[in-house]
Amino acid sequence: MTDLELDTVDQIEQEDVSGPPTESTRTAWAEAARPVLIRTAKRYRAMISYKDLAAQMQEATGITTRQPMQHWMADVLNRVARDCAERNEPNLAALAVNAQGSVGAAYASTVLDTRGEEIGDADDHAARERLACHTYFEAADLPADGGVPTLTEKVSAARTRARKASALAKPIDTCATCNMALPATKVCDNCG
Repeated sequence: MTDLELDTVDQIEQEDVSGPPTESTRTAWAEAARPVLIRTAKRYRAMISYKDLAAQMQEATGITTRQPMQHWMADVLNRVARDCAERNEPNLAALAVNAQGSVGAAYASTVLDTRGEEIGDADDHAARERLACHTYFEAADLPADGGVPTLTEKVSAARTRARKASALAKPIDTCATCNMALPATKVCDNCG
């Protein structure tokens, strides 16, 4: 850190952070998040949970809060994303995921705010952005073919369950005569 950044941290440490984190606290956390996220980017397919990221940011700055993370993490990650956009780097915030393995609801608005892109599926976009981070920050274990965008295991499993439930919810065509399920040909095997 520069002397100016150290002075800012010294001032922040004297603040009461038992309430909502201040502007300077969030700025310090965003600055502390960057090296943590870069270390994460240097491992292919690696991600970090919001909880672990928050703990490492707070440890690095010496600034903690009792306010639940869901009240401030999106703002900190938005600051990280803004910094990445200014540096013309991939969005390091895509490496941080919530307890459900998702980048969360605020990710799409962060991408719109920092890149001017409207995205469809936030987790799909984040998977591509994570791969870009691994490539840009030269993950040591990146495959020779460049790797593939990867959803988290939890998001992938949830989507598989949703697809299966959707398939099971589709009505089954039945024969009007014998009420047996019709095969793909839509011609009853029993009644012809």
